[in-house]
Amino acid sequence: MAYITFQPKDYFSALKYTGTGSSNAVTGVGFSPDAVWIKTTSNGQKPCMFDTVRGVQKVIYPSEATAEITDAALLTAFGADGFTVTTDGDVNGNGYAFSSWNWKGGTTTGKPTVGETITPTGYSYSATAGIGMYAYTGTGANGTIAHGLSSAPEVLMVKRIDVAGNWMIGGKFINNDGTYYMNLNDASAKVSNATIWNSTLPSSTVISIGTYGATNTSASTYMLYAFAPVKGFSKFGNYKGNGNADGAFVYTGFEPEMIIVKNRDSGGPAAYGWTMISNTFGMGGATTANPAYNELTQNVFADQLVAAGTGNAVDFLSNGFKWRGTGTGSNQSAAPFTYMAFAKNPIVSSNSKAGTAR
Repeated sequence: MAYITFQPKDYFSALKYTGTGSSNAVTGVGFSPDAVWIKTTSNGQKPCMFDTVRGVQKVIYPSEATAEITDAALLTAFGADGFTVTTDGDVNGNGYAFSSWNWKGGTTTGKPTVGETITPTGYSYSATAGIGMYAYTGTGANGTIAHGLSSAPEVLMVKRIDVAGNWMIGGKFINNDGTYYMNLNDASAKVSNATIWNSTLPSSTVISIGTYGATNTSASTYMLYAFAPVKGFSKFGNYKGNGNADGAFVYTGFEPEMIIVKNRDSGGPAAYGWTMISNTFGMGGATTANPAYNELTQNVFADQLVAAGTGNAVDFLSNGFKWRGTGTGSNQSAAPFTYMAFAKNPIVSSNSKAGTAR
């Protein structure tokens, strides 16, 4: 069984809210978030990523290669139980339905530095939950960043923020070496490039950064998000689709709150790219998937809810997730898929209460 010493909701939370078109203090996250991903579920607005490391009003778009933008009409405050957004339609269009995904870091001083050759200009991390966020300036030479997490990160997400550039996604969850990457902002398949991560997977102490321009141009600025697996809270890896409505089952050791999935080798259809499905927001579409059909695609300016006919319906179970469709974005026959999963309920938590099956 997968045990956990804390409650998942203390470090990751999915929350809905309705836009007001004016200053809107969104509460109910359950903690003061250090990273907030926002996307409307009713209008074709861009998804937005904010974090405490870069500060308020600064956005990078998960679906875009564009540089960081500073805009006072976006997220203006991180609160004790949420965040405040203002007038921009991407985060607070009047009457729009929004979803937010929130992560907590929290440690901002005293990070280990042993083995580090690239010193972050700012950071927030949680060794307990395996969540790390680091801003850094490129050196143009192979280097390392000490992450401070309790184990080696298996997911890396890097965005150059001073100029336009693709999101670089890498780590063990894509391939068990340090050469591969995928782009978050498009539907392309995995690519091998030895200069992205210096052909080195993260260790238990450091993250290796190569000399590729999208991760380490001299004097350019970057934002890095890193996730290490924590039993009962997060899991990252691969599975093979079976192309059947009685689809592939993926064991996580917890009931997922959110999954992010990508067709690793073919990239999937252009309308997909990365598929995000939440176990929070209710039923959408004509499907019998057990809790919800709620999909967000990351490489298009699309509404979050996608027609069930796309074939990516999923069951969220007490110990993992099981596909109930044949979509090429989740369960294509014989195709290898990469996934990230964050917990809603562990099988057994710190209060010794067992998770229940659906």
